[in-house]
Amino acid sequence: MPSPLETANDPEPLRRVVIEPLTRVEGHGKVTLLLDADHKVHQVRLHIVEFRGFERFIEGRPYWEVPVMVQRLCGICPVSHHLAASKALDAVVGARPVPRTAELLRRLMHYGQILQSHALHFYHLASPDLLFGFDADPRKRNVVSVLGAYPDAAKQGILLRKYGQEIIAKTAGKRIHGTGSIPGGMNRGLTSHDRDELARPLPDVLAWARAGVAMVSSLFEGNRDLYAPFGTVPSALLSLVGRRGELDLYDGVLRARNADGTVRFDGVPQESYGEKLRETVRSWSYMKFPYFADLGPDDGWYKVGPLARIQNCDVIPTKLAEEARQAFLAKLGPSVVHAPLAFHWARLIELLHAAEVIEGLLADPELLGDELTASGPRQGTGIGILEAPRGTLIHHYEIGDDDLVKKCNLVVSTTHNNQAMNEAIREVARVHLDGHEPTNALLNHIEVAIRAFDPCLSCATHALGQMPLLVEVVDASGVVVGRARRDASGA
Repeated sequence: MPSPLETANDPEPLRRVVIEPLTRVEGHGKVTLLLDADHKVHQVRLHIVEFRGFERFIEGRPYWEVPVMVQRLCGICPVSHHLAASKALDAVVGARPVPRTAELLRRLMHYGQILQSHALHFYHLASPDLLFGFDADPRKRNVVSVLGAYPDAAKQGILLRKYGQEIIAKTAGKRIHGTGSIPGGMNRGLTSHDRDELARPLPDVLAWARAGVAMVSSLFEGNRDLYAPFGTVPSALLSLVGRRGELDLYDGVLRARNADGTVRFDGVPQESYGEKLRETVRSWSYMKFPYFADLGPDDGWYKVGPLARIQNCDVIPTKLAEEARQAFLAKLGPSVVHAPLAFHWARLIELLHAAEVIEGLLADPELLGDELTASGPRQGTGIGILEAPRGTLIHHYEIGDDDLVKKCNLVVSTTHNNQAMNEAIREVARVHLDGHEPTNALLNHIEVAIRAFDPCLSCATHALGQMPLLVEVVDASGVVVGRARRDASGA
C-alpha cells in the first residue's frame, strides 16, 4: 500500500518545498515536499512534468521505420528501444525465431549496451556520492573528483563504457542511433576482423569488471548501517527470466516474486503481459503507474532493474557473475534485499555478467554466419520485451493492412519503477528530512535515492557533479519566506 506521505490530509496550510529541475529522464522531473511549521514532512512526490507523447508520434508511420525512430526516446539506452521494437516487429513479419546468427548479433549489441550503460551509471553518476559521502562538498561530487581521488577506478569505468560503445558501433553501425537491427533480423553482419578487435581487450575488461564488484561490495559493507535502511520499502519484483529460470537480459518469460521472495507468477509469455500488468495515472505526474492486475494500483506496485533481476532469477549462467551473486546473497540475505543502494551492487554484478556473455558470444563461430533475416506469415500485432539496463522494457504495436502503425504502447523501465522511486524518497524524507530545515546536503539524499533506480534521472544531476536546484519555502499565505539556489557549478 502506498505510503501515507503520498497525499497530505490537509495540504492548504502547509509550506511547499520544491526541488526543480530534478533531471532529464524522459523529460524533466521535480520533487515537492509539504512541511508544517515544525518541519514535519506530510507529503513527498516525484513528478515527471513533461509530456512526451512519443507513442502518438509513432502511430501512422510505416512499421519498418519504428526500430530507428524509437531510439530517440532515450539518449542513454537507444539500443534497448531499438531491439525491443525489432523483437516486437519480428512477429509482424513472421520471423519468430530470427536466424541464430541474427540473434547472436542482437545479443552482442544488447550486452554491449548493458555493459556501457551500467559503467556510465555507476562510475560517472553514482560513485561520487558513495566514494565521498552524501554530505560531501558539492564541488567533489562529480566524476572529475573521482578521477583525481580514485584514478584507477575512474579510468576503468571510462574504459568499460568505451568498450561497450565499440561493440554497439560494430553491430549497430554507429555508437548512437544505429540501424543494425530490423524487423526479421539484422541488416549487417560482423567481420572476423571486427570480432578479433573486440576480443583483444576482454582480459582487461573482465579484470576491471571484477574490480568494480569488489569496490561496490566493500562500499556497501563499510557503510551498511546507512546503506541498508536508506530508502528501503519492501515490494514485489518483476523481470524476464530464461526458460530454465536463469538470468537472461534479452529474452524469456515474465516472472514476479512477492516481497517475501515467494513466486507470484512465472512462465508468462511475453505476448500475455497484458493479463498480468495494468497501468494507472495520477493527476500530479505525466508518468504512468504500472501494477499487478490482480492486486490493484494500491497494493500491486513492484520494482524492476538489476536488484530485481539478480534475485528473481534462479541462477546467473556465467561463472564469475554467479559467484558474485552468491556472495551478495550470503552477505545481505537470506531474505529478499530491498535496499535501493543495493541496486549499485547488483548493477556491477550484471556488468561482470555482460562481459562474460560477450566473451562467449565472440567465441561462437555462428556469430559470423551470413543468414541474417527470416520471414513468414504476416501478423497484425507484435509484442517485444527485453531487460534494458534500468529494467523491463515493453514495446507493443498493432499494424494495419496498409503497413502503418495503428497503435503503440510503450512501458519503459522508469515507468515500472515509478511507485518504487516515490516510496524510496518518502522513506528518505521521513528519516532524514523530517523535523529539519532542508539543506543542500539533505536534498542530495533525495537525489541519491532516485539515482539508485534510474541513470537517466541522474544524467543532469551529475553533469560535472551537480544538479541545479531551487528550493523555496512558502508560508501559508503564499509568500516566499526563504530561498536556496544551487547552480550547475555547485555555488
